[in-house]
Amino acid sequence: MLLRNRPPVIELHSAPTPKRIEALPDPAIAVIRWLNANRVDYVVVGAVARVVRGESAARGPVAIVPAPYGRNLDRLARALGAARARLRLEHELGPGVVAEPGSASAAVRLSAEQLVRAEGWTLRCGDVDLDVEGRPGGVPRYQELLYEAQRSELADGVSAEIAAPEDIELYAQLRRGVRAPEIRVRRGSPSPAA
Repeated sequence: MLLRNRPPVIELHSAPTPKRIEALPDPAIAVIRWLNANRVDYVVVGAVARVVRGESAARGPVAIVPAPYGRNLDRLARALGAARARLRLEHELGPGVVAEPGSASAAVRLSAEQLVRAEGWTLRCGDVDLDVEGRPGGVPRYQELLYEAQRSELADGVSAEIAAPEDIELYAQLRRGVRAPEIRVRRGSPSPAA
């Protein structure tokens, strides 16, 4: 059987690297290395981005905003399928999700179209967690995130685009349930002075 067409797997037990960010946990580096090996384009927006930006106490899964073009989403869906990604049961189950009794995760098979839903996905791939952020209204699109992002080397040979601090905070507010503020510009004649 040919192994050439198999997507790379998440390797948690990699050799220690001399150059890395101390506060960044090894599973986070493994997830980012895995995403890069699968040639997925993304911007990091969650707790890992906070750590890279200097907030060493931040904890949480790797949260990404994937590039919205078809090939990229296909690569991400294929990689998640190969990693046997499961939905973390922090939220209620959606259509097509089968929960096993007594488990903290449910099997899910994702397609490229499903990856761009507004709510996003909270996934578990083996022993590591990955959040694929959705496209709710009022948040910057991938291109806008990428324009403001900074490429950072997290360990030897492992780098990622890290969102700007304002964008990281915006996604953190959305996770807490706070809606993004709407700014409306109205043009017209000025109101008469009273």
